[in-house]
Amino acid sequence: MAVDYTVIVVYLAGMLAMGWWGMRRAKSKSEFLVAGRRLGPAMYSGTMAAIVLGGASTIGGVGLGYQYGLSGAWMVFTIGLGLLALSVFFSARIARLKVYTVSEMLDLRYGGRAGVISGVVMWAYTLMLAVTSTIAYATIFDVLFDVNRTVAIVLGGAIVVAYSTLGGMWSITLTDMVQFVVKTIGVLLLLLPVAVVKAGGFAQMKAELPTSYFDPLGIGGETIFTYVLIYTFGMLIGQDIWQRVFTARSDRTARWGGTVAGTYCLVYALAGAVIGTAAKVLYPDLGSPDDAFATIVKDELPVGVRGLVLAAALAAVMSTSSGALIACATVANNDIWSRLRGLAERSGEEHDEVAGNRAFILVMGLAVIGTAIALNDVVEALTVAYNLLVGGLLVPILGGLLWKRGTAQGALASVAVGGLAVIGLMAGYGVLANEPVYYGLLASLVAYVAVSLATRPTDEAVLAVWRERLAGRSPELPPETVPAHQ
Repeated sequence: MAVDYTVIVVYLAGMLAMGWWGMRRAKSKSEFLVAGRRLGPAMYSGTMAAIVLGGASTIGGVGLGYQYGLSGAWMVFTIGLGLLALSVFFSARIARLKVYTVSEMLDLRYGGRAGVISGVVMWAYTLMLAVTSTIAYATIFDVLFDVNRTVAIVLGGAIVVAYSTLGGMWSITLTDMVQFVVKTIGVLLLLLPVAVVKAGGFAQMKAELPTSYFDPLGIGGETIFTYVLIYTFGMLIGQDIWQRVFTARSDRTARWGGTVAGTYCLVYALAGAVIGTAAKVLYPDLGSPDDAFATIVKDELPVGVRGLVLAAALAAVMSTSSGALIACATVANNDIWSRLRGLAERSGEEHDEVAGNRAFILVMGLAVIGTAIALNDVVEALTVAYNLLVGGLLVPILGGLLWKRGTAQGALASVAVGGLAVIGLMAGYGVLANEPVYYGLLASLVAYVAVSLATRPTDEAVLAVWRERLAGRSPELPPETVPAHQ
């Protein structure tokens, strides 16, 4: 394993070096949080693909392939569909807004403080996303170094927190590009063909497995529909995804770069399912489907190649973790703490924007590591966060982009009714049931439309600023300057 260890150590050292380099570039708030809004198509596509394809898409995607066959691709496939929809229909308008968070977009569109509640919901979602990714380090480092769970979480988490805190989005962008390349080589070019060959080729796989393993809908229609609701729609509104859209240097970059990244996700989804199907032939009696990835890597790949593929899994986890971490810190600082900080600024106190955001990443990173150590299973917690995100925020966000008649009161009612409905239904049906997100989303839509139609239209001054920003004709303004309709 010495060669494999060397590959991993060099990779991790490179991540820290890029964090140090990124620190020299991040001299302003815009540079630190959104890489100066200067990413070109190649770098934008690579980093966008890196953040959406995390540990769940890699280890979990292979596990679903092990359990269901080719239809196990649907989870990651719906992620790719969501990224494609975001890129084609919304990314250009989102990029032109020149904001830093989803909640700032809500404030800009509706006026006043429509984004306050959404900031808290978005913060909880990004926190749990970062925690889930951090816990995934335990699986990978256990295979690599045979260390216990806590040490693995601290080791992996500390590296991500270090380079994210040092250089912000510039560091994360550089590391994500490396992680994208490593994932492409490790998973698509090495593990995929080796797994198929070791399993005897597709003919042998079909001969040894039930026909359901090769049914595109074998995982079940209801499961696919739920994936679409949670992951496809989640891609449209997540702060971690929007913050990457904000890094694009132009509308064209956001649209076409995102389309390339979404297409890459579709290929990655199918690759993971095929690898899992091959693992089912090779190891039919694994204790858990999620063990399929680590088992086939450890047993079937040669020395050196094994280290690179494990580095690919580590890259997948680190890219999602760092993206979720900076999103969580950005929401905590800009949408929650900034309201208190604004009072201090009006009294004459000055603040270093970069230092403040760097401090929030460090604090949120330590909170993520501590939470990851304390929780044994975050599947239910992450499900709660996703249900609240989609059930509470999808309608007011898309409504603001698509429907002129939507009002601040309608948006607040939508968030409150949708969120409370999801919580109540989860208490009745169970956290992992599908009904909470179905009915919560419907309740949110009804509340948004009904309350918006029953209240006065949004102030024309607010809509004028909104239209100017959507058209890209207004300079980047701090949220405090947006006209407020009280």
